[in-house]
Amino acid sequence: MPFGEQPAYLRVAGDLRQKIVEGDLPPHTRLPSQAKIRAAYGVSDTVALEARKVLMAEGLVEGRSGSGTYVREHPVPRRVSRTGYRALGESSPFRQEQSDEDVKGTWESRSEQEEASPLVAERLRIEAGDRVMRTRYVFRVEGEPSMISTSWEPLAVTGRTPVVLPEDGPLGGKGVVERMAAIDVVVDNVVEEVGARPGLAEEMIDLGGVPGHSVLVVTRTFFAGGRPVETADVVVPADRFRVSYHLPVK
Repeated sequence: MPFGEQPAYLRVAGDLRQKIVEGDLPPHTRLPSQAKIRAAYGVSDTVALEARKVLMAEGLVEGRSGSGTYVREHPVPRRVSRTGYRALGESSPFRQEQSDEDVKGTWESRSEQEEASPLVAERLRIEAGDRVMRTRYVFRVEGEPSMISTSWEPLAVTGRTPVVLPEDGPLGGKGVVERMAAIDVVVDNVVEEVGARPGLAEEMIDLGGVPGHSVLVVTRTFFAGGRPVETADVVVPADRFRVSYHLPVK
C-alpha cells in the first residue's frame, strides 16, 4: 500500500462521517445497511462492516436492537468548570467539582469503608490494604447526570473524627477543604490530571450513556503539607461535557 493511502474501510468510514457532520445523514436517520454500503462504494462485506464499526466506536452511530444502526444526536457540550478547590464557607461536593456559580445541581452519595487497593494506596502514600473511606457521588445538572466522583480518604487521617463520613455529621455535605480544616488539617495544594478512556458499563448506567463511549477522567488529589488527604476520580461523559480550567496568573 503506497505511503499515506488509507485502507478501504477508513475511506468509506470517512465519507460516511462527512455525510453525518454535514447533515446529509441527520440525527436519528438510519445508516445505510451493510449491503447498501457495499454496493455504493464497491467494497466487500468485510470492508462495509469495518466501516460501520469505526463510526460506532467514534460514537457517531448507535445500534438499536431489532431495528438497525442510526445516527446519534450530539448535544451541544456543557462546561464543567474547575478552579482547584473552594474557599472555606463556600464549599459543597457539587461546587467542589463544578465551580461555575451559574450552574445549579444536586448530588447523591454512598460511603463505605474498604481496604485501599494498590493504586489508591500509591496515590494516598499509604500501604495497600490500609483502611480508607470510599465515597461515590452521582451529580446532576437540571436532573441530567453530569458526572461521577469516587473519592478515597485515609482513615488514619479522618478515622475517629466528626468528619469521617463526608455526608454525615456536623460538616456533612461540605467540601474536603472545610472538612479537613475542622480537624486541624490544612489543605494547601491540589493536583489534577485529565485523561480519557472508554466508559465502564456501571459508569454509563449512572451517566445515561453507552458503555465504551469516551469519558474524561479527572484524577484529583488534595494535599496538606505534602501529605495526601483525599484522592478522587471524577468521570465526565466526553460527548456531553467539556472540562474548563480557570487558573490564576502569578
